Amino acid sequence: MTSPADIAAATEVLLIDDDPHLRQALSQTLDLAGLRVQARGDARGVAQALPADWPGVVVSDIRMPGLDGLQLLEQLHGRDAELPVILITGHGDVPLAVQAMRAGAWDFLEKPFPSETLLDGVRRALAMRRLVLENRQLRQTLSGRDALEGRLIGLSPEIVRLRQQVATLARTQADVLILGETGSGKEVVARALHDLSSRRDGPFVAINAGALAESVVESELFGHEAGAFTGASKRRIGKFEFANGGTLFLDEIESMSLDVQVKLLRLLQERAVERLGSNQLIPLDIRVIAATKEDLRLAADQGRFRADLYYRLNVAPLRIAPLRERGDDVLLLFRHFGEAAAGRHGLALRQPDATERAALLGHAWPGNVRELQNAAERFALGLDLGLGEAAIVLPAEGNLAARVEAFERSLIAAELARGHGSLRSLAEALGMPRKTLHDKLRKHGLQLGESGGNPHDELD
Repeated sequence: MTSPADIAAATEVLLIDDDPHLRQALSQTLDLAGLRVQARGDARGVAQALPADWPGVVVSDIRMPGLDGLQLLEQLHGRDAELPVILITGHGDVPLAVQAMRAGAWDFLEKPFPSETLLDGVRRALAMRRLVLENRQLRQTLSGRDALEGRLIGLSPEIVRLRQQVATLARTQADVLILGETGSGKEVVARALHDLSSRRDGPFVAINAGALAESVVESELFGHEAGAFTGASKRRIGKFEFANGGTLFLDEIESMSLDVQVKLLRLLQERAVERLGSNQLIPLDIRVIAATKEDLRLAADQGRFRADLYYRLNVAPLRIAPLRERGDDVLLLFRHFGEAAAGRHGLALRQPDATERAALLGHAWPGNVRELQNAAERFALGLDLGLGEAAIVLPAEGNLAARVEAFERSLIAAELARGHGSLRSLAEALGMPRKTLHDKLRKHGLQLGESGGNPHDELD
């Protein structure tokens, strides 16, 4: 029997197979690849022995005496439903393996298999395991309302860099210009800047300039005195004045008229506001965070935005990367939003299957995080993701090889999302040999959907 002390936390691969020769050969393969492996001939007691949040992968044969691989999978997922389990099968066990995949197995390998196939599957599973555990750590240790990592969720270089920039700028009094597409989370970033600053106890006032009618925007922002214009029966305190001592977040700044832009520039320079109908300047102690979805430099060149205001705002710019540039953050955020939605509705959240994961990764997300949150809400309610056909995404950064590889993965994922039922059908749609496609599916961590069953079928 296996005891908890037997399995070190540093172990990356726990290999279980009752065949001593195969066990030794696979152990050697994993060890030579630089992976820390422990090998056992019996699955009994393994599930109970693994520590919580164990950072590894289980590779197990299906047919073993005492406790078989399917029973082990059930026990392991009873303790941790996200633990990657790779099953080794004989030729006659393929139907069982397909059943196991539907029950949550990460992958299965049909004997005989090349050593590279095993290594590739293990490495991909380890990468996903690290992602899952880092997400758990975010939720557990940074669950405080003001925790930056709990608000700007993600592990991609773009979101990590954004968190660092926000943490640095929050300690200053500098005005900030946030650049990002619709739905990318500009107000979330603005709120984080406020809550992590010395102004956190002051007001946070958010206003969308694009939602204000031209006739009321000046009064709404700067305020007015009684009698300043027809219908102004009493004094009104504007948003800038109301935000005194705190932060004003001004979204869609590109929609402001040139006349209002002149007044905003003066306010930023003098830190004082003049109500409509008044000649008195009211001193302000505010931080202004502006946001735009447009290229303000281009707008300035075209005469649609004042160049002097652009340069005044562009001292501390923050760019929020669109979701299509954030890689596996899509799956991490999808789970985060799905869990929140399931909790609100009192429902259990199932894991997305291979086809759904491919659709999520292949979608272009024109609505960014807001669109993803809506998709997660639908998923939690048991509805279709509502993504339509997955889009092909061309990466904007990286060297040529990395961009070509990412584009290839996106193309295959998009085709998978269309619901092909077999490897043959998918290969025909992509115009490539089935063996080549099979290798690329493994390389990119993609799988046929539940209806397709076995990714090993019908190889050339």
